[in-house]
Amino acid sequence: MNLSVILNYLTDLSQNNNRDWYHAHKAERQAANAEFEALLQTLILRIGAFDSSVLHNEPQSLTFKLNRDTRFSHDKSPYNPAFRAHIAAMGKLPVPVGYYLMIKPGNQSFLGGGLFADMFRDATAMVRDFLSANGPEWEQIVNAEAFKKHFTVQGTALKKVPAGYDRDHPQAEFLKYKSWYLEYPIGDAKLMDADQFVSRAVELFGLMKPFNDYLNRALADFQMPER
Repeated sequence: MNLSVILNYLTDLSQNNNRDWYHAHKAERQAANAEFEALLQTLILRIGAFDSSVLHNEPQSLTFKLNRDTRFSHDKSPYNPAFRAHIAAMGKLPVPVGYYLMIKPGNQSFLGGGLFADMFRDATAMVRDFLSANGPEWEQIVNAEAFKKHFTVQGTALKKVPAGYDRDHPQAEFLKYKSWYLEYPIGDAKLMDADQFVSRAVELFGLMKPFNDYLNRALADFQMPER
């Protein structure tokens, strides 16, 4: 694997974010895609050693398009110069939660885990209910020494504990959240040695697994809304 091929293509795309350039450089895009899919295949196999639920995935089914939805954005550039993927039991669907990867030049890459989507009310309610009833286990996970060393739980949140939940609950701050996720930043230099990056990514994804498992137990009965 040569991840610099990915960074070089995305850097060029960010500097030439228009449809003419995009279509004129199809060969470079395909080469970068091939490297990204090779990376994903390696990650699937390595993650599968501790989470077999991901092993059935095909890399191309886990990726997100470069095209941006510009309808409601002031930024009308047509492409997001980032390669993104979600590796989980149901592929790139946000639930069940899994292992997220974004490669974006300018030291904007990161590894992620947990529930990023905050638009599913049912999912938010399920996690809040589970958290309310299983607070000590949550505390054990997020306060584990290795977890705290690398991660801080993030997410969009309300200003107050929502109605129906105890304002004095030990996890009151987390009950305000509508999503619960982790991000671990990756600098461009860390992508230069692909083997070293994969080993580090797999180590960090392994540390995320108890957090993901907790959320997936909360979300066991979640159904994706019909489109």
